[in-house]
Amino acid sequence: MKIKIISDSTCDLPKELLEKYDIAIIPLTVVKNDEAFSDGITITTDEIFAHAAAGGSLCSTAALGVVDYQEKFAEFADTYDAVVHINISSELSSSYQNASLAAEEFDNVAVIDSRNLSTGQGLVVLKACELAETSTSLEELKEELNAFTPKVEASFLLDRLDYMVKGGRCTAVVALGANLLGLKPCIEVKDGKMGVVKKYRGNYAKSLASYIKDRLANRDDLDKKHLFITRTPVSDDCLKAVEDAVTEYADFENIYWTMAGCTVSCHCGPGTLGVLFVRK
Repeated sequence: MKIKIISDSTCDLPKELLEKYDIAIIPLTVVKNDEAFSDGITITTDEIFAHAAAGGSLCSTAALGVVDYQEKFAEFADTYDAVVHINISSELSSSYQNASLAAEEFDNVAVIDSRNLSTGQGLVVLKACELAETSTSLEELKEELNAFTPKVEASFLLDRLDYMVKGGRCTAVVALGANLLGLKPCIEVKDGKMGVVKKYRGNYAKSLASYIKDRLANRDDLDKKHLFITRTPVSDDCLKAVEDAVTEYADFENIYWTMAGCTVSCHCGPGTLGVLFVRK
């Protein structure tokens, strides 16, 4: 079968992988001062952070409409045997719902709920590319992808919580307590939802090193094919701490250092870093 893999811009995959596997990306919408922009096309993460640092309101995000997805699917449905689109978790956006409605107009389009975000979603996209090389039916590929999504382990460590508070994903009371105690919360995606699973104390660089050790050290349940280290801007000393920890604990075939895209950055803000991989 000739299968086309598509994903939303929330997958945060680097250009090298998008080109290698010929993955088509549909940019989600970022709203700044009531004006709509396309994620990574007409607005960048630097512009989002600069706007907020200058006193502007935080940018928000919006899913694409059903018609938008229909137009994108139509670009490939006639020239490929099948089209597979992978969305950000349905628990975090209406993108999956809208894409699923759009796919009803096509006999050869399947929509997959990644149950994840950022390069956690990206790992599902890469799995889809791998399966597309050997799958003999769209239903078979869908079943294998849906079985794969729970194996993705995605988490992030946050240095600041103001973006999460203003975006409605963390209460001001929780943020105040964390700031006063010098706590750095670890956010993990479980069952498609984000939640705090642990809090680290101390400076961010030290916390990052401990976080990476906790995630990667002494584990025999990891698929060592891909590791993503995905972040928004962090300090040089934090990067050094992460590099040292990854060198010590990460034994993966492919390690990718990537920047989070606009959609994810709008909600997490600067000072965010995560390690994302697959369990066996």
